[in-house]
Amino acid sequence: MNKTAMEWIDSFLAKLRNERNYSPHTLKSYCRDLNSLTAYCDKQQITDWDQVNDQHIRLLVSQRHRQGLSGASLQHLLSSFRSFFKYLLIENEVESNPAATIQAPKTARKLPSTLDVDSVVQLIEIKGDEVETVRDRAILELFYSSGLRLSELSSLNVQNGDDIASGVLRVTGKGDKDRDLPVGSKAMAATRDWLARRAEIANKDEQALFVGKHGKRIHNSVIQKRLKYWAQKQGIDMNVFPHLLRHSFASHMLESSGDLRAVQELLGHADISTTQIYTHLDFQHLAKVYDSAHPRAKTGAKTGAQSGAKQGKK
Repeated sequence: MNKTAMEWIDSFLAKLRNERNYSPHTLKSYCRDLNSLTAYCDKQQITDWDQVNDQHIRLLVSQRHRQGLSGASLQHLLSSFRSFFKYLLIENEVESNPAATIQAPKTARKLPSTLDVDSVVQLIEIKGDEVETVRDRAILELFYSSGLRLSELSSLNVQNGDDIASGVLRVTGKGDKDRDLPVGSKAMAATRDWLARRAEIANKDEQALFVGKHGKRIHNSVIQKRLKYWAQKQGIDMNVFPHLLRHSFASHMLESSGDLRAVQELLGHADISTTQIYTHLDFQHLAKVYDSAHPRAKTGAKTGAQSGAKQGKK
């Protein structure tokens, strides 16, 4: 690609960063996808974006599919291409969006892992009054109480402590969309305990609610490491990570309420199809209960449960 064509990528990424406030992680992903498109165009001796057509996009996707890229990754690749060419279309740099009608191959959707209720309680009811333990207890309780994403929790500020104390927490999720979340009494109490101890390690002018040992906003990687530490210490024989608690929150809420729309709102999913994956988890739970409890389930119901689980993965 010529220099001007490459400058359009820089301009597009700058727009995502400055006007849409995309995270560095998301920008890096866009950059990686567009670099793969640029490399393909170079091999095809394409020098300008208006020379790219739908056949080029289709061939590139097919090539990456043969190389083993998953359906979800191909969907992401195409999404990056569509967004970029939509931007070029608005800027009158191209006459059409060559990626607009291309579809990626579909792959089976993997069901998320979850902890059962007893395991969650075993994990989050940690003992000790050391300041880091008090902090971690509040973090664990908030993850499970409100189904927070890792970035949503780590970005909380001290002022959010008042919201938590009132039982309603406002967070900013994906796409800069705000949502209000209920906070359970256990999480409220754990956060109150942490706020009473926070000054012991927080820098004087630090605004972050949760801080690390150096007094600054706690890093996502530190939270991940602390969850693994507590999982091992509490005897949880499973890979524990922040999103596992979010999955567990969603699954347990759906099991108890059956209200898919409410769970969608709590999780901040733009599309309810994203939330529907938890209905398959709910079926698996019910099937296991049936298999273990029904007097005539031992021979045939197990196969039925397994069949239902397989259908959920389609």
